Amino acid sequence: MKKIVLLAMGLVVSATTLAQEKEKVETTIAADVVSQYVWRGLEAGSVSLQPTLGIGYKGLSLSAWGSVGLTDPADTKEFDLTLSYTAGGFNIGITDYWFSAGGDPEGRYFMYEANNTNHVFEANIGYDFGVASIQWFTNFAGNDGLNKDGKRAYSSYVEATVPFTLATVDWSATAGAVPFATDFYGTTGFAVTNLSLKATKDIKVTDSFSIPVFGQVVANPCSQKAYLVFGFTLQP
Repeated sequence: MKKIVLLAMGLVVSATTLAQEKEKVETTIAADVVSQYVWRGLEAGSVSLQPTLGIGYKGLSLSAWGSVGLTDPADTKEFDLTLSYTAGGFNIGITDYWFSAGGDPEGRYFMYEANNTNHVFEANIGYDFGVASIQWFTNFAGNDGLNKDGKRAYSSYVEATVPFTLATVDWSATAGAVPFATDFYGTTGFAVTNLSLKATKDIKVTDSFSIPVFGQVVANPCSQKAYLVFGFTLQP
């Protein structure tokens, strides 16, 4: 009898532990609608729908993100897969970007030949200090840009972001730069490509449902362009 009781207790503990482990698995389902797609200070499309699907467990996450133009059929379609790991403030990840336009004129997703692909593979590393965060991104394979010598540029981008709250609104100020020459970002050397200020506010719809609405001012000193973006996020 004692053995049976101990076995039963062990099964209960195991089941409880398993249930707790399952509760730690997080799933993300969301979609942004933006008035203009601006990425790292670069104009990437007009009015766009940008869905996200992700799963995370103990700091490890896998996510899919896409963008499709809603008003301009000529807008480039995008589908990205990101594998990342976060521990405390530290994070590291790899992203596979795919664009409908690129090295492959047929726009095939499963085309990975070095000189004939629409995929770009990027690694990133960063740290969130709480009062500010910094991220470094580098393309290491795929349809990367070229430098002044016509060789692979290993196109890189570094970005610092400072979050703050003002008048019950969540804000973030971002400064981003391209450190080396690359036609991927359209730079001939070190260049500041992204100065942005973003404000986000939840609009309450019901007691259990709200819609985050955001506005963003983006300036690109390198290209001498500026943008005003509005958007909202739908998430169950």
